[in-house]
Amino acid sequence: MSVANRPRKGARIKVEPIRSLVDIGRIKSLLANRPRDLALFTVGINTPLRISDLTTLTFSQACDLKPGKSIVINEQRTGRRLKIGWNRACFQSVDGLVKAYDQTKHMGATSKEQYLFRSRRGEVLLTSSVHRLVKSWCKHIGLVGNYGANSLRKTWGYHQFATFGTDLSRLMTIFNHATRRQTMDYLCLQPQDFKNIFEHEL
Repeated sequence: MSVANRPRKGARIKVEPIRSLVDIGRIKSLLANRPRDLALFTVGINTPLRISDLTTLTFSQACDLKPGKSIVINEQRTGRRLKIGWNRACFQSVDGLVKAYDQTKHMGATSKEQYLFRSRRGEVLLTSSVHRLVKSWCKHIGLVGNYGANSLRKTWGYHQFATFGTDLSRLMTIFNHATRRQTMDYLCLQPQDFKNIFEHEL
């Protein structure tokens, strides 16, 4: 990369959402035999949780949560109380993780209070560790672009809008953004991501 194209010193490079459902499926296939990583990825792209809130989820919060129920957290960054829906994908991935921990005897008497996504030492996963993991998964399947820890939350928001048609104003509220433009920039939305209202027939 030429000097002219390099980001200035101290600048933060914006990470992107994973836009293709096919690519999401490829990453899930890649992680099929890694229960912790699969659950981390699946819950990350199925909720609007910030990484700091995602990595500090405990078994007591998530392991008995059924599809259609909600989890309530206080965001570490803002202190805001947030109610998050728990879908079938989250349930199945966490259920697989719990069974994997049971089989390897990693869950003890205090397991309910342990972190759901633990490091090898049983400690909370650092954001930098999640960043490296996401980057490596995307690189492994040949994704071109800049991806990292925050790609998980952005992927949720991107597909809520571009795939499922959730109103941008609702996403703005969930992300605690001040303007719609802030949400659009955050999700890296392009003109082609906006559905053409004139294509609908009555």
